[in-house]
Amino acid sequence: MRVIPVLDLARGQAVSGRGGRRDTYEPVRSRLVSAAGDARALAGAYRDVLGCDEWYVADLDALAGGAVQREVLRDLATLGGRLLVDAAVTTPARAGALLADGVHRLIVGLETLPSFEALAAVTRAGGPAGVIFSLDLRNGRPLGASGAGGTPGELARRAIEAGASGLLVLDVARVGTAQGVDVVLLSALRRAHPDVELLAGGGLATARQLEQLGDLGLDAALVGTALHDGTLSAGDLSMLRHGDHSSDSR
Repeated sequence: MRVIPVLDLARGQAVSGRGGRRDTYEPVRSRLVSAAGDARALAGAYRDVLGCDEWYVADLDALAGGAVQREVLRDLATLGGRLLVDAAVTTPARAGALLADGVHRLIVGLETLPSFEALAAVTRAGGPAGVIFSLDLRNGRPLGASGAGGTPGELARRAIEAGASGLLVLDVARVGTAQGVDVVLLSALRRAHPDVELLAGGGLATARQLEQLGDLGLDAALVGTALHDGTLSAGDLSMLRHGDHSSDSR
C-alpha cells in the first residue's frame, strides 16, 4: 500500500489544521522543513526525506470558489513527483488546464461536484485512469449538493459508473485528529468494488493504522499531520513499503 503525503495549499502556502475547519488553517510547521508554509520545500522533503514520489494536493482557494493556484502547482510539478490534485475540478476545461500544468491525476471531490454528469464529462476529458473520485464526508455524512440524500455506498457506485477509476474516502472531520478512518465503510467498499483503486485519508496517524488498511486491501493512504509532528517517520514508511511489520514501537 502506498503512503501519499498531503499538501494543503492556501494563498500560495502549505497549511494545516484540524477537523476540516479551513478558516482556522495556518502555515504548516513541519519537522521536515525549517520554513513554515513553504510548499516547494515541503514537497521536496516528502520526496528526499520520506522517499515519496506521489503527493496529494488540495487547493483550498479553488475549493472555496477562488482561482486555482496554477503557478504553485506548476512549480510543484517541476520537482518530478506525481501530483494528485483536488482543485474543484468540475469541467473538462479545468481538467485539461491542470493536466497541461503537469498534474498527474485529477481528484474530483463530492464537496464541489455539481452533478455526476459533470464527473462523467471530466473523466472523458482526463481519461478514466486519470480521475479519482473523492467521497467527501463530514462525520460520515456526504458533503455537497450531489451528495444530498445518497449513502456513501450509493455515491461511490455512481462515481464508478461515471467513469472514475479510483475512490478516495475522506472524512474531513477526522483530519488532524489521529482517530483513524472508518474501516467498516472501507471494508464494504473494498468488497463491493474489488477492482477499483481505493484510497483513504483523514485521521491516519500510526503505522498500525496503515497496516490495518493494507490488510483490508486498500491501495493507498493519505497522511499529513503525523508526518509533520514526527509520529510517522521515514523508517516507518520504509517498513510499510517493504512489508516489515516486526517493530514493536508502534
